[in-house]
Amino acid sequence: MDYVKTRRALHKIPELGFEEVKTQQLLLDMIDTMPGDNLTVETWRTGIFVFVRGASPTKTIGYRTDIDGLPLEENTGYSFSSEHPGRMHACGHDFHMTIALGALEYMAAEPPRNNVLFIFQPAEEGPGGAEPMLRSEPMKKWKPDTIFALHVAPELPVRTISTRPGLLFANTSELYIDFKGVGGHAAYPHKAFDMTVAASYFVTQLQQIVARRVDPLDSAVVTIGKIQAGTVQNIIAETSRLEGTIRTTSGSVMKDVKGEIEKLARGMEISNDCNITIDYGANYYQVYNEEEVTEKFTALMKEMGYDCREADRAMTGEDFGYMLKEIPGFMFWLGVDSQAGLHQSSLKPKEEALEYGVSIVKDTLYHL
Repeated sequence: MDYVKTRRALHKIPELGFEEVKTQQLLLDMIDTMPGDNLTVETWRTGIFVFVRGASPTKTIGYRTDIDGLPLEENTGYSFSSEHPGRMHACGHDFHMTIALGALEYMAAEPPRNNVLFIFQPAEEGPGGAEPMLRSEPMKKWKPDTIFALHVAPELPVRTISTRPGLLFANTSELYIDFKGVGGHAAYPHKAFDMTVAASYFVTQLQQIVARRVDPLDSAVVTIGKIQAGTVQNIIAETSRLEGTIRTTSGSVMKDVKGEIEKLARGMEISNDCNITIDYGANYYQVYNEEEVTEKFTALMKEMGYDCREADRAMTGEDFGYMLKEIPGFMFWLGVDSQAGLHQSSLKPKEEALEYGVSIVKDTLYHL
């Protein structure tokens, strides 16, 4: 397989969660070219399961890759830029898929000792494909004993990997808050209930949650990234909307933070004569690496001569956490050395990292 050619073909057709029709077909076409004696392929929505029958299996090892893109206009200048306006593989999922295909090609040609389940998962960026995929019939039939995944790291050099036992990524939740009051003429504010004022005050109140309601030894973030209110300068806004995110390092703190937000909303409804509705959107469970298998992986990588670094805990979210909640395993960072970071329109990971990624995943599947 030509890894660069494959990556570029995938890069051109980014699709959003559960819309990855072209992506799924291209992946199936690539898988169909591989020796199939030991492979069983099943689709699930826009995702794919590939079960590799081991030579003398005692367990099943899972490897998961995500396949969706982001709603972002590409600005890389690539000759193979996205053919889908407003869509881009800005989180490296084109790399992830290529690496998975490369490792699968090795497994198909030379079956490993143990069974292997390749999981091509849709909708990682939203609304979340890992949790429903866990409940699917193929997963129930082939549920792995151990599972792992990778994510590209633009800030790390090629041939560098980074992970840690324990917490790697945080619990995350989207946050959408809608306010409904009474609009009116700007000259008669006493006859209206201004939702611009209500939303603005609510944003400042939210800051008290982390500062005064969360144990300083825990970690939490509540960020409002978008505010919408009003139509023109001389009409008091009848409605407003806040959009943001919650990040915590424990599930109990996530529950507590949401409870505090709801308390604030009840008080705001009374004090501002309005109705407030809260939607938590997509929620992702923390990525928690099982200690024994993570340390075994790191030792193997050091034997292979890779630069292995201890990762910091991050407040980023990854729905692979749902799989790790039920199946022991780990996630690691793969260095791809890009000046632009993840979710940026000019992300340009170095393609020489593809070969190293395939080698790492392949050797881990053979030796784990």
